[in-house]
Amino acid sequence: MPGLRRDRLLTLLLLGALLSADLYFHLWPQVRRQLRPREDPPGCPCARRASSPAPDSAAASPNTRAAARNFSPAGPGAERRGGRGSKLQALFAHPLYRVPEEPPLLGPEDSLLASQEALRYYRRKVARWNRRHKMYKEQLNITSNDAPLQLRLEASWVQFHLGISRHGLYSRSSPVVSQLLKDMMRFPTISADYSQDEKALLGACDCTQIVKPSGVHLKLVLRFSDFGKAMFKPMRQQRDEETPADFFYFIDFQRHNAEIAAFHLDRILDFRRVPPTVGRLVNVTKEILEVTKNEILQSVFFVSPASNVCFFAKCPYMCKTEYAVCGDPHLLEGSLSAFLPSLNLAPRLSVPNPWIRSYSLAGKEEWEVNPLYCDTVKQIYPYNSSNRLLNIIDMAIFDFLIGNMDRHHYEMFTKFGDDGFLIHLDNARGFGRHSQDELSILSPLSQCCRIKKKTLLHLQLLAQAEYRLSDVMRESLLEDQLSPVLTEPHLLALDRRLQIILQTVEGCVEAHGEQNVIATDPAQQSAPDSSQANLTS
Repeated sequence: MPGLRRDRLLTLLLLGALLSADLYFHLWPQVRRQLRPREDPPGCPCARRASSPAPDSAAASPNTRAAARNFSPAGPGAERRGGRGSKLQALFAHPLYRVPEEPPLLGPEDSLLASQEALRYYRRKVARWNRRHKMYKEQLNITSNDAPLQLRLEASWVQFHLGISRHGLYSRSSPVVSQLLKDMMRFPTISADYSQDEKALLGACDCTQIVKPSGVHLKLVLRFSDFGKAMFKPMRQQRDEETPADFFYFIDFQRHNAEIAAFHLDRILDFRRVPPTVGRLVNVTKEILEVTKNEILQSVFFVSPASNVCFFAKCPYMCKTEYAVCGDPHLLEGSLSAFLPSLNLAPRLSVPNPWIRSYSLAGKEEWEVNPLYCDTVKQIYPYNSSNRLLNIIDMAIFDFLIGNMDRHHYEMFTKFGDDGFLIHLDNARGFGRHSQDELSILSPLSQCCRIKKKTLLHLQLLAQAEYRLSDVMRESLLEDQLSPVLTEPHLLALDRRLQIILQTVEGCVEAHGEQNVIATDPAQQSAPDSSQANLTS
């Protein structure tokens, strides 16, 4: 009889513990969202910095105004700092950045989207979101006086989408990018959810593959009050931490600051193939947990022993609190990358990189053992009859500068055909090791010995003291909300890697002749020559 009573007592204790856990992790967050006023966390030293004013605020914060100046070639960002000129503004004023782009944009076929069709599509999306949001509030018995969302044609994300052309994701002098960066920094969020690729992984992670506890799945889609969307990647590594030498490239951390820096570098190189990206301090409680409708996402939030709010990815090999990211106690650094137009409006092609890596512990691809591999690639469509190979080499140069070994695929808009530009997405594994230059990333350049004249002229210009790459990058990154985005060793590594690229081109010219190495196509015929640009090799 005493044993039976003890069993009943243990059963009651177990049921009580389960009930308490259910109340704390599931019911209490819903009650709290309804009862608690939306206010800044008490005693938070960064509350003012992370707060999100309404879209119709009369004035933006100094940081957002400065960011807009920083990206406006003709704006007040040309002011002198400490009596010295702005190298960044001088760079954007250089003739190389003022040359009309070829071929000229002649009509609708040169723009990615048909504006009227796109606006009709976005209006339908807003109407559907309003209906679903109303049903969600009714299910939870939430009363709210919030007005339904309205699509604003002047919204920066709409104008960004409409401005994409065959020349790039945005034009050189577009003021839309500055406004888009400012909006992503300050607009409040209205929803948070997993990305589509993460939803595909939920409950279906293949644990027979190499375990990657690196935060690769810790990214969320945030929607703002203007209905724009951005990919949020949280901070996983401190600025001064280097990737350990024993790490394989496919288990490296994804760094939010690498996404931010990659956008700035892409713009400085005049590629304009990285979506606008900005840093932001996100309140994970107010701006993610309290606005998400995804119950799985809600369930992975917890409070750490240090009283910080944390969350982790919902995946069989990632459901561990040691892989979580945590606020301080609510605020968390992250990068926000603007979404490209929906695939329903602008289909994209995802193509394996010819210089893809093996993604295994010991295997090697053909290009890693065959120095004549490029001769094979040049015989294959579409690399044998278009600028695709030159665009691959542009991408390799970009990846070498940031130290990104994880470029297994590239994407491009199908509308622009084989000569369309490559979109440089997912750069979070860059800027991992400033002390090492991974020469294998440059294999497309060193094996093919081809480079666009336009690209070479920009690289030569950035090697000059008055336009030094590290200096213009430092200035460009200075006004981001999360500044300093890169440490000084990473900035100096850019100069060192730039010299390696130029030395590689010089070796190719000596071996094959300038005419066989430097490619001049219609897009570069009007570019200034070396004497006009005052460039030195």
